[in-house]
Amino acid sequence: MSRPSPNTQAVLSTSLNLPVYHKGKVRDLYHVDDDHLLIVATDRISAFDAVMPNGVPGKGVILTQMSLFWFDLMADIVSNHLVSGDVEDVDGLTSDEKQLLKGRIMLARKADRLDAECVARGYMAGSGWKDYQNTCEICGVPLPEGLTESERLPEVIFTPATKADSGHDENIPFETMSEIVGDERAVEMRSATLDLYETGRSFAEKRGIIIADTKFEFGVIDGELALIDEVLSPDSSRFWPADEYEPGRPQASFDKQFVRDYLETLSWDKNPPAPSLPDEIVEKTLGKYREAQMMLTGSHS
Repeated sequence: MSRPSPNTQAVLSTSLNLPVYHKGKVRDLYHVDDDHLLIVATDRISAFDAVMPNGVPGKGVILTQMSLFWFDLMADIVSNHLVSGDVEDVDGLTSDEKQLLKGRIMLARKADRLDAECVARGYMAGSGWKDYQNTCEICGVPLPEGLTESERLPEVIFTPATKADSGHDENIPFETMSEIVGDERAVEMRSATLDLYETGRSFAEKRGIIIADTKFEFGVIDGELALIDEVLSPDSSRFWPADEYEPGRPQASFDKQFVRDYLETLSWDKNPPAPSLPDEIVEKTLGKYREAQMMLTGSHS
């Protein structure tokens, strides 16, 4: 039997009989009641701040299951918004909708989102490497001279960014973040970010994955800081296979860098509309996500 095209099974959009709260690059959010949101991870994939017209089937399930795993593992570091990952716990869904959404939802408490992305960097990679080559700094954080691409940093650094609903997020100094969220909250967010990253990095290293960097998002629930959105997924993090790691060059990855690398071979100017991904790229990307999920959690979707 011939294998179906991978994109025929991708969930690219949802239309539920619930009030829409927000639709982002990957997630569709719905009001459930005054206190709760339904967060649906679709199979959309974005790169360079553009959403590809075709998706990666099952990607949303993988992202959700990995986040559920990390939320549980890190619950003692900072509270989070998760109530349930079970569609049966969501009121107002039909049986067909439950089947469609199985494995890709989070029922979450509503939080007052803090408008700063919290990035932890443990290795010299991505835009950080570009910054360092020009200024010997990453996002204004001075570093020793002579570091190489992909090298482990002397210590983990915190580099916040503005949270943009569309377009590019912009790196900001810690002082600017403090002006946005308040001094005490900024310190709390930085501390939580570094603790979460160090815990995740140590856990992943024992399972053969280097987490080079990642981003977290936070909100406030009942006056307390809460981790929201997704946690240490291939969409929010840079995952490298530890057995292939070699500083001084770009690394193989389990994340969507694979898609970015493909797009860099095209003449696309990185402005919408984005090009479709070939079936081969879709299948290889899905394979990378599944492999990372299996290595980290011991199971795959």
